Amino acid sequence: MRYIKFERRLSDNTIEAYMRDLHEFAACVKSELDIQEPQNVTHETIERYLSKIYDRGVSKRTQSRILSSLRGFFKFMILTEIITTSPTEFIDHPKSSRHLPTVLTFEEISALIDSFDLSTPLGHRNKAMLEMLYSCGLRVSELISLHIQDIFFEDCIVRVIGKGNKQRLVPMSEEALKQVNLYLMCRPQLQKNQTDVLFLNRRGKALTRVMVFDIVRDAAERIGLKKDISPHTFRHSFATHLLQGGASIRQVQEMLGHESIVTTEIYTHLDTTHLHHTLEALHPLVNQDK
Repeated sequence: MRYIKFERRLSDNTIEAYMRDLHEFAACVKSELDIQEPQNVTHETIERYLSKIYDRGVSKRTQSRILSSLRGFFKFMILTEIITTSPTEFIDHPKSSRHLPTVLTFEEISALIDSFDLSTPLGHRNKAMLEMLYSCGLRVSELISLHIQDIFFEDCIVRVIGKGNKQRLVPMSEEALKQVNLYLMCRPQLQKNQTDVLFLNRRGKALTRVMVFDIVRDAAERIGLKKDISPHTFRHSFATHLLQGGASIRQVQEMLGHESIVTTEIYTHLDTTHLHHTLEALHPLVNQDK
């Protein structure tokens, strides 16, 4: 755990998932295969365990994460010279079908953001949060860990601490900056102790992920939105709308903080209508008779 936290600098959520995967793997091979030491784990052991979780109906995405957890553990075993080869070598990740995420229209996003009662500090907080989620494409973990000092008001930029504690600078929209300023004017009513955390709950403490999920879902219910959404839906919509508006995929990758552009490419498959219009308007073969 120390290795993946301090050397690989994985996020707290990833560390928790990896350690849970490893504990479950260890418990299974100890009880069912009578393997008591990690040095005795073989390629066949890994294959049998993966078959077992497949039979349990575990999703391909979770199967892939479990294999990543095991790969990381046995790589650590090699680095510490406990073993010389990894039993996970030559085991492929399960092929997963790419799930296209839900995307909101601009009108739906506007309705959600405008659904809060601004007569209370919590209403201003919630509106500012949704503006930040959509304007900056933040993950919910990034949103709740923001500090006031991360907002560069004059430059209209926010400093975001992403996965692996990697920092990136993301432009803020003027509307998002305006809503953050309005929230900060009433934030002292929530603040109970000295803290620089930007978004506080009614007890003056940092928000949790669950609280933000509840705020988003309550807003969706309030406007009668039928789509199943979460805070991450605003991030999906941010990326999709930028690409539809003409932003390059590299620019969107940088703002989202994706390590690989392959992750960003999924947003190019969400809505191809505007691409057809571009083809019809600009391609020379399509327009040769015009």
